[in-house]
Amino acid sequence: MSLRDQPSPQSVSTATAGGPHGSRPAVGLGRQLLRRKPLGQMLHEAETGSGGRKLVRSFGVFQLTMISVGATLGTGILVILGDSVPLAGPAVFISFLIAGIAALLSAVSYAEMAGMVPAAGSSYSYTYVTLGEGMAWICGWCLVLEYAVSVAAVSVGAGQYINESLAAFGWALPDAISQPPGAGGLLNLPAMAIVLLSMVLLIRGAKESAWVNTAIVIVKIAILLFFCAIAFSAFSIGNLSPLMPMGAAGVSAAASRVFFSYIGFDAASTAGEEAKNPQRDLPRAIMLSMIIVTTLYVLVAVAAVGAREWTWFDGTQAALVQILLEVTHQPWIALVFSVGAVLAIASIVLTVLYGQTRILMSMSRDGLVPKIFGRISEKRGTPVAGTLIVGIVVALTAGLVPLGALADATSIGTLFAFALVNIAVIYLRRNRPELKRSYKVAFYPVTPILGALMCIYLMVNLGGHTWVVFLAWMMVGLLAYFGYGRRHSKVAALSEDEYQELSTRSIETDSAPSEDTNTVKAP
Repeated sequence: MSLRDQPSPQSVSTATAGGPHGSRPAVGLGRQLLRRKPLGQMLHEAETGSGGRKLVRSFGVFQLTMISVGATLGTGILVILGDSVPLAGPAVFISFLIAGIAALLSAVSYAEMAGMVPAAGSSYSYTYVTLGEGMAWICGWCLVLEYAVSVAAVSVGAGQYINESLAAFGWALPDAISQPPGAGGLLNLPAMAIVLLSMVLLIRGAKESAWVNTAIVIVKIAILLFFCAIAFSAFSIGNLSPLMPMGAAGVSAAASRVFFSYIGFDAASTAGEEAKNPQRDLPRAIMLSMIIVTTLYVLVAVAAVGAREWTWFDGTQAALVQILLEVTHQPWIALVFSVGAVLAIASIVLTVLYGQTRILMSMSRDGLVPKIFGRISEKRGTPVAGTLIVGIVVALTAGLVPLGALADATSIGTLFAFALVNIAVIYLRRNRPELKRSYKVAFYPVTPILGALMCIYLMVNLGGHTWVVFLAWMMVGLLAYFGYGRRHSKVAALSEDEYQELSTRSIETDSAPSEDTNTVKAP
């Protein structure tokens, strides 16, 4: 079915029906959990929007790449490097490589799916069209953990760098207002302020937010290169020995933790309904961002552990600023870097918060979360109400919860969602080989299988406490699904005849293109 050949009005109205209090699903629980959302219907909704209003298509490949880089670059280096080096020793750069390879294996699967399903729901949407409503809900619930909690986790680190900036003037924020409870304070006000400012910017409009993010990303790359130039001037090969003082287990444990540093690359896929040419530009943006981020992470990690012994990092906050101070003895250099680091953290908060609101918008469109998250403002062209709700909840989380608990919980939810995307690629290759793919994963099926296995391996390496948090989060998700999503699901409300009619229609492609002209091949 071409996008011009939309489902009948009767089918569409039925699919989007649902009273204010929900309706009884047309099928039993088992069949509902396995019902896949028709792919043509998903694209139709992306083109028509929510309630007759749709998002504005204003992003090209450059803006999409900057969204992905903005959401990814800096987290592990600026915030959790001090926690990772004591686990891996000087081999922390190997941990970044391992996590980067795991992320890259999933990134190529994301690229293929983003080219086929240019909707705003990221891996939630991909899972819905392949594995059914049950797994889609689980994936979406994991994405809430990934996006919203990672915003809180990253913004928690802002207080450290704001204090480093103020230190140049002999000032410091008291712990009571710069640290959360459990870390010596009452409320992390800098973290809350960054989230709320990002929320206000997102409400103003996606295009304006994208340009602000692009400017900040350029500053972020510049300060990391600036750090490398200074740190390499103090590089000592002796600091890399012993390379793995904690053994391979320590390197693996650190890889599981620093995987948190890569979780933003899929933010570009949440912009599927705001991209000018999503089938072409989304895969390119995802792959370009992964190359940029991995290169810079490894470069900065090598520079940092080469400049200082690995034991020095234990308990050190804002480690990169401390290295600059000790190498140059110039407070103004630390001030410049700290200001840049705060901007870098703001960029991550802005882009990841953006992704969260778009995923909830997609889930709302399907009836699985309340309608308010999918309501698009006619004036702003953005989901204003959903952005306000998410922003306030995340700000409170950032102000009250310590970083360590947030980072580990985020990683496990992300890894689970990534594994599902790899499985989705395999499913669609086997069951829908006729669909247009603007990007194809190389070495199929080895690549997506390795991607899924690598995600599972990193999940296993996370601590028992993290698993307890994850399972508790899943239990809350199940209660939310049975309390609201099951009764309001629009796909479940379709009669069997309507569902079969929509499912038998395929998305077309204008004509099946030849791989050498229209398909972007994996490197």
